[in-house]
Amino acid sequence: MIWQFKAFNDLTLDELYNILKARVDVFVTEQECAYSELDNKDKQPQVRHLWCEDDAGQVLAYVRLLPPGLSYPQASIGRVLVAMPARGKGLAQELMIKAITHTQALWPDAGIQIGAQSYLQGFYAGLGFARASEEYLEDGIPHLDMIYSK
Repeated sequence: MIWQFKAFNDLTLDELYNILKARVDVFVTEQECAYSELDNKDKQPQVRHLWCEDDAGQVLAYVRLLPPGLSYPQASIGRVLVAMPARGKGLAQELMIKAITHTQALWPDAGIQIGAQSYLQGFYAGLGFARASEEYLEDGIPHLDMIYSK
């Protein structure tokens, strides 16, 4: 496994393709969410992409780190995914710990807010996130906002 952490302009074409493919595979195909995957946030100068890939370059896990003010007043971690073949191996926790560490290093005074799928509330709570909203539907999936509190 190889961990990568890059700004949009530093991504190779193959890396960008593999990231977008993983996101579409999970969110659009697997979760059947018809939404605009390309939201113009990926290429913002302060946004960072963090992912783990196998030796062939296939994305196993991915998150997007957003600066304060782009999605929420706080910094944010989004597009969190673990590809189906990589699930059940603890990769989600490792991914989120790395994402939290990088987000705090980039924006140390900003705090972190996420829009979490509701069924993952316990997972995120175990990482230090606390519920910060009522449940709402996003792309037909129940979500809730959570704020990192450690």
